[in-house]
Amino acid sequence: MKYDILASTDAVNNTMKALTECGFMPESLSSLDETLSRIKELIPAGASVMNGSSRTLEEIGFVKYLKEQAHGWNNLHEAILAEKDQAKQAALRKQSVLSDFYLGSAHAIAETGEIVIASNSGSQLPHIAFTSPNIILVVGTQKITPDVDTAIARLKEYVFPLEDARMKEAGMGGSFISKVLILSREQSFMGRKFHVLFVNEKLGF
Repeated sequence: MKYDILASTDAVNNTMKALTECGFMPESLSSLDETLSRIKELIPAGASVMNGSSRTLEEIGFVKYLKEQAHGWNNLHEAILAEKDQAKQAALRKQSVLSDFYLGSAHAIAETGEIVIASNSGSQLPHIAFTSPNIILVVGTQKITPDVDTAIARLKEYVFPLEDARMKEAGMGGSFISKVLILSREQSFMGRKFHVLFVNEKLGF
């Protein structure tokens, strides 16, 4: 199966319908600029923001925008990177799981409403699964798959080899699928807002 082809309009609509029924808040956006503008609308001034390492967030211009420091947010990721003491940095990373907003992407989303996210360290998973009250995932529509089994296959057969190669090129010794999170529902009693911003562009792996 080809894992890098943009999804059809029907597939996007089916996925958004399923996600909505499962308690998520999907939106369809047409461009990178529109996506970045939507993120700016969603995050109020003064909010604490944490983001994971993400090619998608880089490609839409979010990482650059964060570094420009004109946003009025409390950029927790910047504070973590600025701390050179390893013990203090680890403590800041743990504290960051309480961020008001967490931004990232997904490795695959099934038309049946499941979101699949893998991690080596697991550092982003607490935010997404439980702790952050506002989640924003930006997802290129090439990551939409017919079902959850195909979503996991996409992770293993397509995403992992590319990420492993990228990490080796960066001198990091490669990557591992150490932890996999499958989100099948966001319960209303949690009181969270879980945004999924679909972009009709090939973003990330």
